[in-house]
Amino acid sequence: TKVLNLIDRLVNYKASVCLFIKNLCVPFDNNLAERDLRMIKVKTKVSGCFRSEEGAQEYLTIMSYIGTAHKHGINAFTAIREALLGNSDIIFN
Repeated sequence: TKVLNLIDRLVNYKASVCLFIKNLCVPFDNNLAERDLRMIKVKTKVSGCFRSEEGAQEYLTIMSYIGTAHKHGINAFTAIREALLGNSDIIFN
């Protein structure tokens, strides 16, 4: 069953699952990645779908850039403004 499969995986990967206890640099959960994916699902739910594959790719490129800026502690507005001014490397400094 699903429950037994989960228990087996937790037993087999106990060291990896509990790594955050020994190494404080390891996050307790993976919510950051889940939040990044959730935005795509919300956008799809609100608008129904993307009108074209190109539009979806552009949306994902912009959201990826904003997400990277946020992870580096840079305000989204500042990152977008700098990108439009030709200084998109600001998020990597």
